[in-house]
Amino acid sequence: MTSPKIKKYANAQAVAQAFAADLYDFVQQANKAVHVALSGGSTPALLFDILAENYAEKMAWDKIHFWWGDERCVAPTDEQSNYKMTVDHLLGKIEMPEENIHRVMGEWSPEEANKAYIDEISKFLPSHNGWPVFDLIILGMGNDGHTASIFPHEIHLLNDPNICAVAIHPESGQKRVSLTGKVINNAKAISFLVTGKSKTDRVSEIFNKLEGFDKLPSSYIQPVNGQLTFYFDYDAASGIK
Repeated sequence: MTSPKIKKYANAQAVAQAFAADLYDFVQQANKAVHVALSGGSTPALLFDILAENYAEKMAWDKIHFWWGDERCVAPTDEQSNYKMTVDHLLGKIEMPEENIHRVMGEWSPEEANKAYIDEISKFLPSHNGWPVFDLIILGMGNDGHTASIFPHEIHLLNDPNICAVAIHPESGQKRVSLTGKVINNAKAISFLVTGKSKTDRVSEIFNKLEGFDKLPSSYIQPVNGQLTFYFDYDAASGIK
């Protein structure tokens, strides 16, 4: 396992711009299909806007396969859908082969959607160590230290024996389909996009190994054979010693 890289920028916009440039280079250097798992959230929305505005013509979209690290069990037209957010900010503004977009069928029952997503991942992705291998997984970090839809009350999903699992939001009770920890940590590259003062305490707890950090799912994201990179704004990283 290689040491994590930490990159710091002035604000969320700068984080998104830097990551967009790195993603472009990542895709350019690849000599085969690139399987990327996307995240929901405000910083990815900024990222998608930048990709649509500055990379619509020059990115090799036909080389990329888009997946999602987690998805809410809602229709693809629902405002809470991570897929819809990606369509609104990116997919609706670029030319990308339809067959390269692998969404979670959030309108199905959670169990059916979960099984179908497992089957789709198993069909398209290569495997190593008995787990699928994503080329890149983009993650966020919640104010409670969750990542993907692995929340502290379901931290066992980090070691779930399945590729994906049905997760439950601790407050709303909403069901979601999420990649599990073994798959996430089997990726070739993992990039956390973490911005804002609301993340300062969690980032500090994880990086300084303060009391309770081991109850935060994000602290367990450590790729077995890949590179972990954190893209922070100054606010989020301000507590790192």
